[in-house]
Amino acid sequence: MKKSVRAVFDGRALWPEEPVDLEPNTEVTVTIRTARKGEKGRKRESFFETARSLNLDGPRDWSRRFEEYLYGENTGASD
Repeated sequence: MKKSVRAVFDGRALWPEEPVDLEPNTEVTVTIRTARKGEKGRKRESFFETARSLNLDGPRDWSRRFEEYLYGENTGASD
């Protein structure tokens, strides 16, 4: 099993910020990466959560004609 979990180091031990589904005395490998500035305690949003939060408004055929809208060219796609 591979899982990333945020944890806080109290000077002696690492304390996970969420439950970890492990039996007591299970050996694990821990990789330490300190949180970047401003990242502490912030939940990562998925791509879709970010996209939905932008409240974008556009034509209904955006996904089908994205190159035409992106590059301003008629790519020959039929309606």
